Amino acid sequence: MRPLDEKETTQVFEKLFKFTGPNLKHLLERPAVEGPDAEPGRYCLRLHRNRVYYAAEALVRRATAVSRPRLAGVGTPIGKFTHHGAFHLTVHALDLLAAHARRRVWLKPDTERSFLFGNSVPKSSLARITENTKAGDGVVVMSMADVPLGFGIAARSAQDCRKADTNAVVVLHQADAGEYLRKEEELM
Repeated sequence: MRPLDEKETTQVFEKLFKFTGPNLKHLLERPAVEGPDAEPGRYCLRLHRNRVYYAAEALVRRATAVSRPRLAGVGTPIGKFTHHGAFHLTVHALDLLAAHARRRVWLKPDTERSFLFGNSVPKSSLARITENTKAGDGVVVMSMADVPLGFGIAARSAQDCRKADTNAVVVLHQADAGEYLRKEEELM
């Protein structure tokens, strides 16, 4: 387990910024609430086996006592680097993104299942959308009970959604909570 280098840090922060915007600083600056120490410090990002982990500094210090081949991971895995060097957020980052998201989309209750099966969100499934959403922004997909279901990329702006056809795709699917069941072997 090692700290991210400059290029990796830039890729991770760009991806997170797409969803959180200026709230990104709250992710790393907030005091940690987990860990064995009385004062676990802050949160940090670490790379282990092409996966990026979000963990308290106290846990990372304790993990250095475990050899790399035996270490499964420390903290919350928020994404992974592909073989070509691109960074992808995984469904594990959903709780972090939902807490600090700048843009959100709410789905109608009867259409949540379609999104959880890995489909993109058509306009007919849309209940509400954050007003200032632009095409290409990262959005967190929520149920009407404010439960985070997943995240994706806005295919249309909030204004374009009003004029769009009912079958037009509004949010392009990236990850959802259903992946815990569908891709159980790949996630860990």
